[in-house]
Amino acid sequence: MRTLVEQARSLAGSWTTSRALVDAALDKIAVDSRPYTDVFAERARQEADLSDRNRRLGHPVRPLEGLPISVKDLFEIEGLPTPAGTPILKDGPVATRDAPVVERLRRAGAIIVGRTHMSPFAFSGVGMNPYGRQPVNPRDPARAPGGSSSGAGVTVGLGQVAASIGTDTGGSVRIPAALCGVVGFKPTKARISTEGAVPLSPLLDSVGPLATTVEDCRLLDAVLADAPPEPHASVPLATLRFGVLKDFVLDEMEPQAAQDFERALARLSVAGARIEPVRLPALNRIPEIEANGGVINAEAYAVHARAGWLAQKALYDPNVWFRLEAGGRMSATDYLNALWGWRELAREADGLFEPYDAVLWPTCPILAPVMAELSDPKAFGRANSLLLRNTRIVNLMDRCAISLPMSEPGAQASGLMLTGPRMGDQRLLAVAAAVEAALEPR
Repeated sequence: MRTLVEQARSLAGSWTTSRALVDAALDKIAVDSRPYTDVFAERARQEADLSDRNRRLGHPVRPLEGLPISVKDLFEIEGLPTPAGTPILKDGPVATRDAPVVERLRRAGAIIVGRTHMSPFAFSGVGMNPYGRQPVNPRDPARAPGGSSSGAGVTVGLGQVAASIGTDTGGSVRIPAALCGVVGFKPTKARISTEGAVPLSPLLDSVGPLATTVEDCRLLDAVLADAPPEPHASVPLATLRFGVLKDFVLDEMEPQAAQDFERALARLSVAGARIEPVRLPALNRIPEIEANGGVINAEAYAVHARAGWLAQKALYDPNVWFRLEAGGRMSATDYLNALWGWRELAREADGLFEPYDAVLWPTCPILAPVMAELSDPKAFGRANSLLLRNTRIVNLMDRCAISLPMSEPGAQASGLMLTGPRMGDQRLLAVAAAVEAALEPR
């Protein structure tokens, strides 16, 4: 699959057409449609034909003109219900308009070929869903794709589309990106509207792209944020200084993930980047901070209670219900204590991370788990906890981050995460582009 930028260049050079790109995407989706809940084939073809006609007539070319992409199942699409991966919402209210991020994509010329599968209510990092067909990991069909934006990661990993749009509350863009071998960008929350997306944690929900390259993520980020990209020239890797977080995030690493991480750091060092350890032992206080429950659990319970969904307990995925119940047992004091604890951690991290162009740690400490081994709730809970452990730090500290593929070709996928400060998104994307080039397989 060519990147979005490569597809745009082919269209500009009249070497292909939007209709040809859309037909190619739909042909690949027909081979394996499991990543999708909806495929908008007829509308996509009509929009592609219109885009080609407008281009022939010399109309202005928009940033995503004629390019096929997919979006997560929790974004409102005018005229359709918004299932969010659960039968509770499958026959819910029909959306009267597109979500703002969907509007922005369409306004920029993108052609949405479908909506992608997800964990129920976006409340899992594993990417398994007991309802409907299960999308599987592109590297190994026995393994989970990561979640909650599971279908988004798979559809890009399979080359059905060059990019997809997901949400990230505790890692739900970066985890499937890492496990499916693609790039996933979690922006600073405040930059992109979450209106028209079924909420999980209103405080932490963010919207971001999964794509084949950093350049594609930067293109999509500018559209999603409804702002032109800030000018950031190419950054020479040899001028960059990286901190490597040593506390908490390296615990319980699977051997291949650890090897991939060390190899990635070595390649950056050989390319001239400065690599320095960063100690933040305060991260080991996280179990204490969340002794009576976590921020996401409390907010999720409040969202579900307010919406009246809890009355349909029988329709909940048990793994989701378990975490909602935990949130329901929390008091206001428990919630505020967890929130204040994370804010103290964030202030300490801001001071330690400030000297670096980015701080690095593995996106996930483990590889994609084998789905057949997760039928036991305890096994599922452990895998889910480990997959989310490293990524959710970024959300709860209100920072931006990007996951880049760091495994060798043919191996199970793993991700290298670069984290930047709040509102430092454009600088982080420029730094990530330099890192991406150094990590390319040799």
